[in-house]
Amino acid sequence: MRSLKIAVVLVVGVWGLFAITNATTVAANDDDDRDDNGRIALMDDCDPRVGAGWNTATDSTQCVRKEGSVSRAEFAMFLASPFSVAVVGHPSWTIAPTYLKPELGDRLRVRNAGGRGHTFTEVANYGGGFVAALNMGLITAPECATAASTVIPPGGRVTVTGLALGNHKFQCCIHPWMRNLVKVEPEENDQHHDN
Repeated sequence: MRSLKIAVVLVVGVWGLFAITNATTVAANDDDDRDDNGRIALMDDCDPRVGAGWNTATDSTQCVRKEGSVSRAEFAMFLASPFSVAVVGHPSWTIAPTYLKPELGDRLRVRNAGGRGHTFTEVANYGGGFVAALNMGLITAPECATAASTVIPPGGRVTVTGLALGNHKFQCCIHPWMRNLVKVEPEENDQHHDN
């Protein structure tokens, strides 16, 4: 158990180093409320209270939520399962919705609604991220090898445009169990031109 705690502390420390040295704030002030079809939230429930394990004097990766209920120890307990050869991950670390069907030309408005940094990275195939200790049985997705520079900080926003028709896989390259599938469909008007 002690080795698991040490491993988790090292992983989070390494991630913090990446986040601090390579993070770029990607922000787009997109307050367009016309529809919610393209809204995506990167979520976690880290506990910011002293004693929860996230916000310590020696930890460079703070939890900046006002409220949360998942301690670092609980987060670590959900990484693995005896029934899986790959990382499982805490269920509150998620992308919502996990499946989205925008029309061609629609934009995706992605917001980090959590208290930790996340990425929203398009990948050819789901895989591991750039924090090796959180991959547990996953091979790193090639797109995640350089994704450390695209960390979206808590409260940060990014807009994704120009997606072609078809399926687009997105994942967090820090927490690789956070996944989303965007299925871009033809515009509704284009589907009725069969007269």
